[in-house]
Amino acid sequence: MSTDTATPGPARARPAVRALRTAGGLSLRLDVRATLVVLLLLAVALTASVALIGTGDFPIPPGDVLRTLTGGGTPAEEFVVHDLRLPRVLVALLAGTALGLAGAVFQSVSRNPLGSPDVIGLAQGSTAGALLVIVLFHGGTAAVAAGSVAGGLLTGAAIYALAWKRGVHGHRFVLVGIAAAAVLTAVIGYLLTKANLTDAARATVWMVGSLNGRDWSQVWPLLAVCAVLVPLVLGHGRPLRMLEMGDDAAHALGVPVERTRIVTMGAAVLLTAAATAAAGPIAFVALSSPQLARRLTRSPGPCLTAAACTGATLLVTADWACQQAFGAGRLPVGAVTGMLGGCYLLWLLYTERRAGRI
Repeated sequence: MSTDTATPGPARARPAVRALRTAGGLSLRLDVRATLVVLLLLAVALTASVALIGTGDFPIPPGDVLRTLTGGGTPAEEFVVHDLRLPRVLVALLAGTALGLAGAVFQSVSRNPLGSPDVIGLAQGSTAGALLVIVLFHGGTAAVAAGSVAGGLLTGAAIYALAWKRGVHGHRFVLVGIAAAAVLTAVIGYLLTKANLTDAARATVWMVGSLNGRDWSQVWPLLAVCAVLVPLVLGHGRPLRMLEMGDDAAHALGVPVERTRIVTMGAAVLLTAAATAAAGPIAFVALSSPQLARRLTRSPGPCLTAAACTGATLLVTADWACQQAFGAGRLPVGAVTGMLGGCYLLWLLYTERRAGRI
């Protein structure tokens, strides 16, 4: 195997890229900085996960958490870790990964940093679908999850159809999504006024976005969705990078524009809906993760892997910080990400305005 390094530019250093070639003629371009960022994010996410598992009314030191995860804990530690806390951490990691990746896809397709599932109405569609099941049918956990997925899919299809005009233009797509979010927010408010006190309280708790009480029934469906769709989206990294240059340029480079857009957006809608069904509408993770990933990696492309790792790290770290500051179960993680994400959105709008893009 031979290795050569790309020469950096003279003014602003481009990310160091190594081309790895095998004797059989296969080659792989490796962005060194992006790879280091991904490894660092994974280390932070795993560290926060171990700390989160050990946090609660029955504290467990990190060493004992690792020993229990490898099958060497006491019966009490195994019950607390495997039955009570590990599902919560896995939902946080999987939901963060799904939201970060979905946000990267939508921002890449729309070529707009505001093209995020929680801005263009997909999260609101999933919430409306779940509330319909809660308020009208008094459904259980599985029915609420199914309603959330159905609501997200219908909303995504409606936004795509309304935004279509000889292609999907980025600004039109975002504007249609914002309008859909406003309509769906009104529908959510109406459903809450028609609910009885018990259903309204249950719906309100779910709408904030919380990891409290997550169990294995939420982990397995989300894991199955991520296992299928995450590799599918990552495999479309190069076509998405070409799409950011415009439809004409991507088509000239041999990218099947509409097929790529439909496949990646459909996968992103399903990832958003599955994450929302498992943890509720966690705000701003999908919006901020791709932008943070781009700034960390200094990469001009959609940074799909880094965005997914950033989303997982943000959500599990936010949940750990929330428990450290307020105690276990006292403040839903969605409230924390919403407060931090709102500040980030203001900063993003300010920087985009200074750059003359809005």
